[in-house]
Amino acid sequence: MDQETLTTVVGRVAGTEDSTPLQFCVAIDPDAYLQLDDVVVTRRELPGLGEVTSYGVVTQVSARHEGASFGSDVFLISDGVLPAQVQEIAEIATTRVEPECYVPPRPGAVVSRAVGEDRAQALYFDNMTRQVAVGLGRDGEPVYLNMDFLDGTRGAHVSISGVSGVATKTSFALFLLHSIFRGGALPNAHNAKALVFSVKGEDLLFLDTPNVHLDEKLTGEYLKLGLPAEPFASVGFYAPPTPSDTTGKPYVTGRTSGVGAFWWTIAEFCAKDLLPYVFADAEDERNQYTMVIHQVANRLRLDSTPAGTDGAANVDGVLCRTYAELVDVICERVTDEETRASWAGAVTGAGTVNAFIRRLRSSQRALSGLIRGDLADHPARSLSTENQQVTVVDIHNLVERAQRFVVGVTLAAETARKEAAGPGGLLFTMLDELNKYAPREGSSPIKEVLLDIAERGRSLGVILIGAQQTASEVERRIVSNSSVRIVGRLDAAEASRPEYGFLPASQRVRATLATPGTMFVSQPEIPVPIAVGFPFPAWATRLSEAGKIPAATATSKKADPFAGLPTRGADPFDDDPPPF
Repeated sequence: MDQETLTTVVGRVAGTEDSTPLQFCVAIDPDAYLQLDDVVVTRRELPGLGEVTSYGVVTQVSARHEGASFGSDVFLISDGVLPAQVQEIAEIATTRVEPECYVPPRPGAVVSRAVGEDRAQALYFDNMTRQVAVGLGRDGEPVYLNMDFLDGTRGAHVSISGVSGVATKTSFALFLLHSIFRGGALPNAHNAKALVFSVKGEDLLFLDTPNVHLDEKLTGEYLKLGLPAEPFASVGFYAPPTPSDTTGKPYVTGRTSGVGAFWWTIAEFCAKDLLPYVFADAEDERNQYTMVIHQVANRLRLDSTPAGTDGAANVDGVLCRTYAELVDVICERVTDEETRASWAGAVTGAGTVNAFIRRLRSSQRALSGLIRGDLADHPARSLSTENQQVTVVDIHNLVERAQRFVVGVTLAAETARKEAAGPGGLLFTMLDELNKYAPREGSSPIKEVLLDIAERGRSLGVILIGAQQTASEVERRIVSNSSVRIVGRLDAAEASRPEYGFLPASQRVRATLATPGTMFVSQPEIPVPIAVGFPFPAWATRLSEAGKIPAATATSKKADPFAGLPTRGADPFDDDPPPF
């Protein structure tokens, strides 16, 4: 036993509790301590095999008076009248046995705090050829994810759960992206892209701006994790057009430069079969008028032609420059006796058609600003991840129905583009409020896209980073296909759900008490989730934290999309405020 191990002895394997290969207890020395999440190691000599090393993580610690029989004895013991001794016992969950000979640690065996190489082996870091830093453990040392379970090599997708406002889900997801892009674990990081939907405010519109609160302590934390304390280098920002504005000005207030407006033209809406995404609520697919939706979408594709250069279209001989005009044409065709059979279906009843019309007309207020034929068309208004590494789509100013439309159409387009492009680069898709877009019950076009990403995205190079308040309300197949699961602060009722069965009992309780910036990270190689703390963002998370905003942004088609990227190896009402 070397000197380093000798200096970290914390106790011995307890003999008062059963010791098994997968769980054992440690009687802690009076002058030592163990806290939750500490990593320990103990060794045992076996005849004919040699030394077997058992590594583990502390899952519970208890203290009691040995020699006391009644609750009131504590006063007599404190006064020195009754002899007794304080003893602390730590429960250990085994993480690794090396070599794999599963025998229980012997009572009385020395237990040490795992440091250095022992810690790396206990947490399988020695087997991770590509390490992604996710924060600092309770011992102040870095904790890593295996990139193989993030990029599709052996698994993919990340699920982040936590209470709104204190779980810092968005902050952690952005830190994870920063670590992936800048930590060196991804050989061709310059080919990887991220698509981020901003649903809670304009706070994500400053990812390319340094945080004015950045100090030496924070810089040191990033340095310890092997990361630069810098904002994202290549970012494009998009927002919907300002309502009632005929110039296509983006609908933002905090950041007035470097943000482009996005919308879809009437011609594009018809040609690309975007009508189903107008009916994107989860319950819609259970209604009979679903057949009308697809029949009308087919007629729009066949019977429309572009008109002019502003995105208008001739639909069955009628010029449509606004979404309201398009809705009028559709409603007329599905109700007119001469065209009803070809537009709505020959056997479709009047009640079904009327239900379709009511739902379509109710979409006008939500989508009129996004589906246009009255604005000067230009390539920059199309949402695309091609010209920058990180693409932020701000949809917080849109009503929920419009948000669904934007998310569904964008995800479908990017997935199709990635599939056509073939392997070669990764697309990380970060979506908050996943329970709203892929609920457990019902079906919808958006849910089908997200299911396709969860089940087939690994082979396509499309990785989902989904965040939600309640994993119990998200489609099971999406959660089960996530190799990495991360939990922040949880509601007590939610923590008891079976979706969090991967958390030990003590961590379920701790999740209800977790402070902002603390996350429990579960990955396939490590049998016990590890508690980590991640540093304060190095990029601005609101206008008040923003330093000098870069003059040139990646939204510009002429800008170098990867300028400033490393060359090394390969709302004010934000749901997730900064952790500190």
